[in-house]
Amino acid sequence: MKTFRTIAFLLIVALSAVNAFTSVSSTSGSNFVVSQRSRAAEAATCPARNGVSSLHMGGKQAKFGIFSPAVYGAKVVLGNDKLLKLRGKAISLHSQAIGEFCMWAGAYHLRTKLIKLAKTNGDILGFLV
Repeated sequence: MKTFRTIAFLLIVALSAVNAFTSVSSTSGSNFVVSQRSRAAEAATCPARNGVSSLHMGGKQAKFGIFSPAVYGAKVVLGNDKLLKLRGKAISLHSQAIGEFCMWAGAYHLRTKLIKLAKTNGDILGFLV
């Protein structure tokens, strides 16, 4: 019975990982490459924003990425408030680490750009769902 549960759990995890690469409107197979191309085209046409406001999501719908199922699971287990506190703490620690790295490397002027890049990568990977 324990072996059956293990196999069922692994099958569910594998299926959720496969679903992370498909879009909702797909009718057959994975279109991961196609969806990445459209995002790259969208990024090229978006105007560059300056200032602190570009660090915030601004009400924009976060992208579904490979880590989105884990975030949804954490939201169910921890609750929305505790998840937001944990996410804020993780973002704060990551921003501190980026700042310390920039100080160490002598490139503190790149700190803001690296933090924006980390935010964009987190959105693509599905941490901001």
